[in-house]
Amino acid sequence: MTAAQKILSPFLARVAIVLVAIVVACGTVPPAAAQSTPKAVQFNIDGKGLLLRGYDPVAYFKTGAPVKGDPQWTVTHKGATLYFASDANRDAFAAAPDKYLPAYGGFCAYGVASGYKVDGDPAVWKIVDGKLYLNIKKSVGQTFSADPARYIQQAERKWPQMRDKTPTEVNK
Repeated sequence: MTAAQKILSPFLARVAIVLVAIVVACGTVPPAAAQSTPKAVQFNIDGKGLLLRGYDPVAYFKTGAPVKGDPQWTVTHKGATLYFASDANRDAFAAAPDKYLPAYGGFCAYGVASGYKVDGDPAVWKIVDGKLYLNIKKSVGQTFSADPARYIQQAERKWPQMRDKTPTEVNK
């Protein structure tokens, strides 16, 4: 080993350790790992990863009303956590998640139709052709309900370009 290698070897080892510490501290994920992780931006989740603010997605179809779920009956689906009012509802969801998931990841259907990714309120909802749609507030829900086919058609055209982007990226 040359004199230069003897000096550089410990220095490079320290640099490598510092770089690893920075990556761990910043939460940076190598690209291959990032690509294998489902994108939670597809869903309107809160800071804890909860979809529908804890409401049971199956209950809309079974009871015709929003029902708060219970953390004892939980499913995590593509990075989003859902609560259910019963084990039967949890099992129904697990058997057919696409049947019960809200359209546009729980974002406001009218907002998506208008080109925006904004909050969907679980209390402002409508089932159209077997799919659950949320809207941001009652007045927007009324507008959506006046012509749901029109707004769904518009949203269906826009959602593919919005799905994998954050609300901030979409709502520029």
